[in-house]
Amino acid sequence: MEKLFLTPLYDEHTKLGANMIPFAGFKMPIVYTSMIEEHMAVRDHAGIFDVSHMGEIEITGKDALAFTDYLIANRLSDANDGDIKYSPLLYSDGGEVDDLLAYKIDSEHVLLVVNASNVDKDFDHILSVKESRPDLECKIVNISSEWGQVAFQGPKAEDVLQKIASGDLSQLKVFTFTKMDVAGVQTVISRTGYTGEDGFEILAKNTSITTVWSAILKAGSTEGVLPCGLGSRDTLRFEAFLWLYGNDIDKTTNPIEAGQGFAVKLDKDFVGAETCRKAKENGITRKLVGFEIEGKMIPRHGYIIYSDGKEIGQVTSGSFCPKTQKVCAVGYIKKELSKIGTKVTIKVRSKDVSATIVKKPFYKGTSGRSDRR
Repeated sequence: MEKLFLTPLYDEHTKLGANMIPFAGFKMPIVYTSMIEEHMAVRDHAGIFDVSHMGEIEITGKDALAFTDYLIANRLSDANDGDIKYSPLLYSDGGEVDDLLAYKIDSEHVLLVVNASNVDKDFDHILSVKESRPDLECKIVNISSEWGQVAFQGPKAEDVLQKIASGDLSQLKVFTFTKMDVAGVQTVISRTGYTGEDGFEILAKNTSITTVWSAILKAGSTEGVLPCGLGSRDTLRFEAFLWLYGNDIDKTTNPIEAGQGFAVKLDKDFVGAETCRKAKENGITRKLVGFEIEGKMIPRHGYIIYSDGKEIGQVTSGSFCPKTQKVCAVGYIKKELSKIGTKVTIKVRSKDVSATIVKKPFYKGTSGRSDRR
């Protein structure tokens, strides 16, 4: 049996009666009380997630920015200190190794926050890219084991966190970060989100993250704040049409067909650039789109999508959306059939289910609020 790692917050989860499951090599909470209750807490109030299983990889040295620009599809060299860029991380053929967040600490210091299931793979890939660029001087270190992290998301997140934060959170713009004490703990706080709601990610040393977790729950105890598991984290990101690595993006997809073109800077050199340029210049053959399903049957990853009896694509994710009270799905289909309003059929457990292509996201919350840009 595989030995599972425990996050620094494991004891807190068991105290709260969480249902724990194996995930990305860790024992993680899937749900505390009810997936829907936790989902709606984030939509209407705020919820806190343990994301200590995420990976942190540090790049330092005089060429840290130049190497990062070559490594990722987005551009970090034009960012200010304290800015964050979302980016695909690509193989040379344009397939996706991962999607990540790149933090510009300064001109010689970059922090990459990567998906939990990909930490070792990403680190090995980054080292191999560095071997191909001996001209760029930088050091790469996997510091994941040193840090704990919580995500605190929802329309009330700022007001609740402000009670225990040392600085003015209203000054923290979307996709930026700062150093700030929370409940007396030194932290790095960012404002990105993976739920469709406004909120924060709080990094602290793994010896201190429990203090942050407990203080947030106490500060939000009268505000409807709940601890939330991986189950609601997935339904929240799905409603907001945010990608899940291993489902919606993987080594067989490129960022242009996945709708990540905004994070791909084709005017610079980076790993996988040639394939991305060809996809942009010649046009893509398939596209990631969203569907609204008729009825209550939920299409799952790998289910086949049809038009006029012919296979046109596959579902990558599907779920009931608690906020909109609709069943939806995401999948890649032939680009010429991807127009909004197009009717398709999805084979769900041997039954043909009708679906319609709709605008994305399925639900737009408070994420990216205009007063924090």
